[in-house]
Amino acid sequence: MDAMRLIGATRAALAQASAAADIVVEAWQAQALAGAIGSHLAVHGPYEARAAACNLGEAGSRASGALRQTLRAGAIRAAQLTEVRDPWSALAGLCGLLGEVGIALVGVACSSEEDASYWQCIEAIDAADEMTDRVRWLQRRLALREREGGAA
Repeated sequence: MDAMRLIGATRAALAQASAAADIVVEAWQAQALAGAIGSHLAVHGPYEARAAACNLGEAGSRASGALRQTLRAGAIRAAQLTEVRDPWSALAGLCGLLGEVGIALVGVACSSEEDASYWQCIEAIDAADEMTDRVRWLQRRLALREREGGAA
């Protein structure tokens, strides 16, 4: 499945999640998707952006590990990724999705009455923030590649 479709599906699932645990799961889903897109671009993307894409993929593998602890095998949406038709649009969509995830997690953390739930949200917020930084770095690498390619 194309990255943009998976971003849309994850965005819709996050919007429909109402329970705190479901919001946290969708946060990890979004981060796992970021990792899957990064891993895909590390193999199939432009050479100049592969190191940055690999870093994104590695960060996302941590999210996949958290999801595997929470969900049954095969329920990780990112596993359905088969292509990234438009890397720039996918990365922009990913940044937007990770921003929505951060906002949703702040809401959950603020309403949490249990320390464990609160700290789980804080960990997920930190991970989403790190993932956003890596996506933006990858976007900068792609932009630099386009500028250099256009000047040659």
